[in-house]
Amino acid sequence: MKSAIALGLGLALLPALACAHTSMAESRAVSGKAFKAVLAVPHGCDGAATVEVHVRLPEGFVGAKPMPKPGWTLAIIEAPYAAAYELHGESVSNGPVEIRWLGGRLEDAWYDEFVVRGTFADFPAERRVAFPVTQICEGGASVAWDEVAPAGVDAHSLEHPAPIVTVSSEAVEHEHSGHDTGTTGGVAKTEAGTDGHGELGSAVAGPIEVSAGFARAMLPNQKVGGAYLTIANTGTSPDRLLSAASEAAGSVDIHEMEMKGDVMTMRPFDGPLDIPAGGTVELKPGSTHLMFTDVATPFKQGDTVKLTLIFERAGAVELTLPVAAVGAKGADHSGHAMPGMKP
Repeated sequence: MKSAIALGLGLALLPALACAHTSMAESRAVSGKAFKAVLAVPHGCDGAATVEVHVRLPEGFVGAKPMPKPGWTLAIIEAPYAAAYELHGESVSNGPVEIRWLGGRLEDAWYDEFVVRGTFADFPAERRVAFPVTQICEGGASVAWDEVAPAGVDAHSLEHPAPIVTVSSEAVEHEHSGHDTGTTGGVAKTEAGTDGHGELGSAVAGPIEVSAGFARAMLPNQKVGGAYLTIANTGTSPDRLLSAASEAAGSVDIHEMEMKGDVMTMRPFDGPLDIPAGGTVELKPGSTHLMFTDVATPFKQGDTVKLTLIFERAGAVELTLPVAAVGAKGADHSGHAMPGMKP
């Protein structure tokens, strides 16, 4: 995912250049622990390709190391920190404060991710920190995602919200896990709902409402799993589901199933998934669904799986999916798998 901010470059900011904001895949972190910041840039700049991506690192995010990307050159800007921090038993007072990916090309119709790993300082109290981002485009224009919503203000009301991470103690983070509602720093957090048979993941990001999410339990040694959910768009503008990701799998893709004669076939979905204005799209067994591949540990009934959905307009939306029984078809969990078919 992409992060960026231009420092002292004097570039003109053009708010109309991009309609979907850069966002953070994971918006919560534990104080004193390592954190992998995965920033998503859902497109280029209003028809022009993005050629540079800069991210300014927040104070207290120390020892940062960016992930290199093929076709891009890395520039690491170092400077003194505002205070000294302990990192791996040593005191550090300077280090990377900005990461720049240069010389690449992100076409307007493409999506990409930029990653930087570091460690948050052991903050005494919960705090929200920003990772301001700037996209620099062909022709010299730029768009900066650097606005921070005051407490109590929905980040979706901002025109150019910065990716935000809430850093808290391990105890507080455990309390939040699986029980957050609303949004944090422009990334929608999970809401837990129940249907009498177990929790189903849901979240809201502006007009996008995700509900009835669940994953199916997998067989031992199985590497592929399925997940299902419903997406409603209550707004007046269409949106698109661009991609999905999960730490539990090597990749998460949209697949569709269809009958060809008497044979049910499954294939990758061609292109982004349209979410029409005022419409609802259901990802369900036997139809369009999410496919987890290269799953390290097969999903077990009763467990949960973290999932991030990336929308063109709504940005990144986080869910924690409950794992239902093998072959579950929905909220009643009473379905049976289709003979001979995997999710």
